Amino acid sequence: MILHAIPNMRRKWGGRLALVALAAGLSVQPALAQGDAPLTPDQQLARDIYRDIVAFRTARGQQQVPAMVAYLVDRFKQAGFSDDDIQVTDYDSEGEKTQGLMVTYRAKPGSTAKPIVLLGHMDVVDALAKDWVRPPFTLVEEDGYFFGRATMDNKYGITNLTATFLRLKAEGWQPSRDLVLVFSGDEESGMISTRAQAKYVADNIDPEFILNSDAGGIALAEDGTPVAFRVQSAEKTFASFELTVTNPGGHSSRPRSDNAIYELAAALGKIAAYQFPVRATELTRSYFATAGKLTPGELGQAMLRFAADPSDAPAIATLRANPEAVGTLGTTCVATMLQAGHAENALPQSATATVNCRIFPGEGAAATEAKLKQVIGNDAVAFKLITNVTESPESKLRDDVQAALRYSLDKRYPGLTILPYMESGGTDGMHYRTLGYDTVAISGAAMKASDMYAHGLNERLPVASFYGGLDHWYWILKKLAE
Repeated sequence: MILHAIPNMRRKWGGRLALVALAAGLSVQPALAQGDAPLTPDQQLARDIYRDIVAFRTARGQQQVPAMVAYLVDRFKQAGFSDDDIQVTDYDSEGEKTQGLMVTYRAKPGSTAKPIVLLGHMDVVDALAKDWVRPPFTLVEEDGYFFGRATMDNKYGITNLTATFLRLKAEGWQPSRDLVLVFSGDEESGMISTRAQAKYVADNIDPEFILNSDAGGIALAEDGTPVAFRVQSAEKTFASFELTVTNPGGHSSRPRSDNAIYELAAALGKIAAYQFPVRATELTRSYFATAGKLTPGELGQAMLRFAADPSDAPAIATLRANPEAVGTLGTTCVATMLQAGHAENALPQSATATVNCRIFPGEGAAATEAKLKQVIGNDAVAFKLITNVTESPESKLRDDVQAALRYSLDKRYPGLTILPYMESGGTDGMHYRTLGYDTVAISGAAMKASDMYAHGLNERLPVASFYGGLDHWYWILKKLAE
């Protein structure tokens, strides 16, 4: 999940049964909501699901996605979804077995509207208990937060969508169109299940549009006041390259004039110094025009100036200096991993670096690789693309989706600004956009920038955000499929 807060905002303005029992036994917390109010049945249901699925270590190498799928399948069947409504799919994700899960909430008889697909991912970036303050795969409620791996990314989204389906089913509600949950099992690694599910959805479901739980959401200022609701409407292209320099090597007591590590270091230095050309689209300029009004100080002024004139050099310099803003200005490439040498007393025979690029829509991985080679200017540096690249277009925020989102938001934060943006990271949504489906991400989470720990240590979600967002999808789906 990628849910960014608008930077530096301070303005006030507003065994399946055995698996279930095991997961449930890992953490026993008092059944109290924010402010020590007793939980409602719907809140308790969501909290129980949240606790249980956080307990599954669905990281690469742990083989736990099928166990989580089995748990969710039991939940849906107990709620009244039939075998025909539930589809479990098996995938080999780069040598590891994983699964996808699709659940259909059937429309009332005679309905003709096209379905809506709802996305989430069940897998997580791994977390090591020795590095965390609290056990990463036990839901811990403390100091106004829920702590645990994927409390935000993306088991919050899975919990919210699942609990909403169960709640609507218990009410006996019948939608005017099919609603289909599509949960993937390897979004954080190979995205094999994601690609396969996207193709299946296109070939067999052909929805009217896609809604994603894994990005977007309510940006809060550091004092907790709401600033804007961010709608992820585009994603940059994810591409990683391995850059390798080889050399005959030799004894370290007999240095050569050429050295694999030095050559690679020189190449990386040139990449570090290079800035890709500034790019702007209607979406990114609109984002800065709105965000600038909500962001105080020099950064906000730079946003406004860039929105008016994308060639404004001082504005560009200010935005590039801010980690939250730089990705919106164009392609970025950064070294993320290094491997070199084979012995401390030998000259290196090879040196390899991984360079990760987030490519602006429309530029493409091939053109980016060509530019990096030109910047380095050394044919001895070999390039290898190690990513299965997906390049996706922008999606529009449909009027009916915006109206449903407005309806839901006004129950929590009346009049809150809705702010479409381009994501610098990546989600399942890219695979649906590239197949021609408008796909926007609209998580129900409300977060401050200082609470963003996805993929990092001690990931957390505010307790108030968890409970406050439980009606988010409930009202959106009712408005879109009433």
